[in-house]
Amino acid sequence: MLRPWETQFWLEDSTGKTLHSKLLNKLTTDIKDGRLAPGSMLPGSRSLAEQLGINRKTVQQVYEELAVQGWLVSRPKSGTYVSEILPEQGLSRTDEDLVNSTQKTKSSSELIEILFQNAIGSYSNISTENDGTPDSRLIPYELLARTYRRVCISLSRHSKLGYGDPRGTDELRESVRKMLSGDRFMTCTIEQICIVRGSQMGIYLASRILDPSKGVVVMEDLCYLPARAAFESNGFKVINCKLDKHGLDVEHLRNILLEYTVAAIYVTPHHQYPTTVCLPMDRRLALLELSKSFKFAILEDDYDHEFHYESKPIPPLASLPNSENVVHIGSMSKVFAPGLRLGYIAADSHFIERAAQEIMLIDRQGNSISEIVLSELMESGEVRRHIRINRKEYSGRRDFACEEFRRVFGDKISFTIPTGGLAIWIDISKLVNGRSFHSLPGKDSTLNTHYTNHQSSPTHLRFGFGALSKIEISRSIQQLRKALT
Repeated sequence: MLRPWETQFWLEDSTGKTLHSKLLNKLTTDIKDGRLAPGSMLPGSRSLAEQLGINRKTVQQVYEELAVQGWLVSRPKSGTYVSEILPEQGLSRTDEDLVNSTQKTKSSSELIEILFQNAIGSYSNISTENDGTPDSRLIPYELLARTYRRVCISLSRHSKLGYGDPRGTDELRESVRKMLSGDRFMTCTIEQICIVRGSQMGIYLASRILDPSKGVVVMEDLCYLPARAAFESNGFKVINCKLDKHGLDVEHLRNILLEYTVAAIYVTPHHQYPTTVCLPMDRRLALLELSKSFKFAILEDDYDHEFHYESKPIPPLASLPNSENVVHIGSMSKVFAPGLRLGYIAADSHFIERAAQEIMLIDRQGNSISEIVLSELMESGEVRRHIRINRKEYSGRRDFACEEFRRVFGDKISFTIPTGGLAIWIDISKLVNGRSFHSLPGKDSTLNTHYTNHQSSPTHLRFGFGALSKIEISRSIQQLRKALT
């Protein structure tokens, strides 16, 4: 049935920090005021997104959230409607205040709200960004299942499923110590290692342990925004340091150190996130010397050390001279899948003790079963074998993606073949030519504007090839071509 009129929406006068909150508040207000009557049909998510000039995913997320709250009803093969029975319409202002929990909570930052909405999208049919995630289809499920079963039986028989060390099980900490020693030239004891639920938890713990009164945090100009959000949420002012074709601009860092008191710098030297550049040895040594001279901590996020294709990777900062102030953060999530949620911090024993104290307050300890499973797989050599197989597969996907980009776009784009990682950083400035893009089609390409908090024009994109088969890589690049050309 045709609608007599298309309902129009205007977000400029709506309250909220983000497009998500503006649309959520606008629809709720229109329903309360009677502009959207009970039982009336709303525009489809695609139509409303086009009308407002926003991402369709934002509309879908708002519709889903309002449906959970009882304001909307989704009818399969029909559409989205305003609920016939609206929630809490008969409450007085006093009663509304009693049930409104938002008045009792601290407000979050705009960045945290955006990151949260992107995260919850992964639990629906909405595509979330693939900016270098591993392919969960490559997990050795049968091996993992057998090991979990064996470990569960053993632990239950020996009554070892109770509370344990908040730093993690001795078994996994010892396995990580061996890996860091043999594979990454790092000398440490298990007292200098703490197991965490992925690198993001390690970053957050560091932001809790460091003191904002001791100075600012320096981050690369294009960076991992969840890390920035963690520092800002714990009271740090974040200063941007320039990047060039070799990674972190150490000379610009010197100027920052002369202007600010710096508590720490967060870096991704192995494969800079998002540009994939590997920080050369001379800059690594210079960074370490500055850390020792100016007494600031270096938070080294070594998020995908395992996937380096061309030659042996440069040793991490934590293995080099003058590395006393380095906090090394790593993850095993990309070896298997992000859902495994296992990472580690390697630092001096005092820092590890402080991390364990923070863990006691929020988590008590990690998942002992998963930790011992991973330890057994590491000790048996299965993790090393799995990495070797995947490294070959991902290297082939990288090469295929580079060939496809050259075939489809020719000299209209440019890029440097990454020496490692699961993504390619591509210069699209010739194609964009001053045009404005808020997003790109699909989930595999992310604009450079998504990796900074200040206004900038789209010039590059990060293409994640790791989670895609060759057929999927071709399909995604063709989809990108239609949007850009």
